[in-house]
Amino acid sequence: MQLTMYSRSGCHLCDDMKEVLDQIRRKQPFTLTIVDIASDPILLKRYQHEIPVLVMEETEIARHRIDEATLTRPLAARQQAQEESAPEGT
Repeated sequence: MQLTMYSRSGCHLCDDMKEVLDQIRRKQPFTLTIVDIASDPILLKRYQHEIPVLVMEETEIARHRIDEATLTRPLAARQQAQEESAPEGT
């Protein structure tokens, strides 16, 4: 499962979200990519005052803050959907 967090240097809310994500990842594995919005003018314009933004496979699931319960639900739902769509015997 792939999560992307849009962030930038010096963002304390981004640091807080990353800490929560690290805690959750110990229990429920996922891949996390952190994208610095300062590296892309389009992302900077889109998210300048909205970071951090957390996206799961192109669907935004959080802005500014997240807690374990809020993230665990969509992760579990996505994992269940993947398991149900997997061919039998895999």
